[in-house]
Amino acid sequence: MDLRRLEIDLQNKKFAPVYILHGEEGYFIDKISQLIIENALEDHERDFDQHIMYGKEAQLLSVSAELKAFPMIAQRRLVVIKEAQDFKELEKLESYVSSPSPSSILVICCKYKKINGKKKLIKNTNANGGVVFSSDKIRDYKLQDWVVSYIKKQGFEINSKAAMLLTEHIGNDLSRMINELNKLFAILKKGANISDIDIQNNIGISKDYNVFELSNAVSEIDIKKANQIIHYFNNNPKAANTIVVVSSLFKLFSQLMKIHFIQDKTRENIARQIGVHPFVAGKLIQASRKFSSRKIAANIEILHEYDLKSKGVNFTPTDKGPLMKELIFKLLH
Repeated sequence: MDLRRLEIDLQNKKFAPVYILHGEEGYFIDKISQLIIENALEDHERDFDQHIMYGKEAQLLSVSAELKAFPMIAQRRLVVIKEAQDFKELEKLESYVSSPSPSSILVICCKYKKINGKKKLIKNTNANGGVVFSSDKIRDYKLQDWVVSYIKKQGFEINSKAAMLLTEHIGNDLSRMINELNKLFAILKKGANISDIDIQNNIGISKDYNVFELSNAVSEIDIKKANQIIHYFNNNPKAANTIVVVSSLFKLFSQLMKIHFIQDKTRENIARQIGVHPFVAGKLIQASRKFSSRKIAANIEILHEYDLKSKGVNFTPTDKGPLMKELIFKLLH
C-alpha cells in the first residue's frame, strides 16, 4: 500500500485487522506503527487494551491469547510485535491472519528484513483485508529530493549545497537524517533557508572538508585540495571514515563510466540517464572528460581493493589516515 494513503487512513481511524510492516528502511516502519498506536486507542484505553511486545521475548501462545481476548473498555484491542524479525514463531501466525479477530488489530514490525512475499503469512494477510507495507530504502539518486521535500513539509527551505552535504555525509539512514534535521528545526525560525553554514555549525559537517567536497576535488583532479581534505579527515576521525569515502568515490567513478558510454551527452539526458540533478550532471560531464575509460576502470578496481582494506581484509593498522592518502594518490596518478 502507498505510504501517503496509509497515513490518511490511520489519521481517519480507518483500520485493517492486520498490518505487516517489513523491509530495510526502519524509519517508515517506526512512523507507521507509531501512527497506529496514536490513533487506534484513546489514552485512557491503552493500559487495558494495548499490548506491545518484542520479537525475542514474544511467544505464540501469549500473542494468540491477546489477539483473541475481548476488549476491556475500548472498541478494539491493539497488539504490536516490534522487532518481529527476531520472533521465531512469526510464520505460525499465518493461521490467525487468515481469519483475524474483528475486535483486534495486529501490527507486525519486521525491521531491516523483508518477509518473502510467497509466504502464507503475507498471502493470507493480503487475502483477508490486511495491509502489507514494504519499507524500502530510498535510492541514492532520489535521496536529495526526498530530503528537500521533507524539509519543505516541516516549513523550512534548504539550498542545494546544504542538501548535498547532508545526503553525502549521512546517506540513506533516514532515522539519523531526521534526528539531525530536528536539531536544526529546534533552533531555526520557521521558514528559514538552511545553508551549508547551518549544517556546519549545528550538525558538525564541515562545509569545506567533507566527503562531498573530496569527490569534487577528485573529479577535478585537484590534488592539493584532495590531500587537504584527507589530512582533515585524519585529524578529525568523526568527519568521515574510510568506508564512507570509498563508497562515495566508487559512486563517482561508476557514474563517470556510465557517461562514457552514453552517446547523447547533453546535461539533461545525462541527468535523466543516471538519475541526478542537472547541475550535478554538468559537473560529472566535465569530470568525464578528464578521465579516460581505461583510467576509470582502473580506479574502480583500486576502490574495490581499498573497500576490502577499509573493512579489515588483509589490512590491520588502527590508523587509517595513510590508507586514505594512499588511495587518493593512486586514483589521481
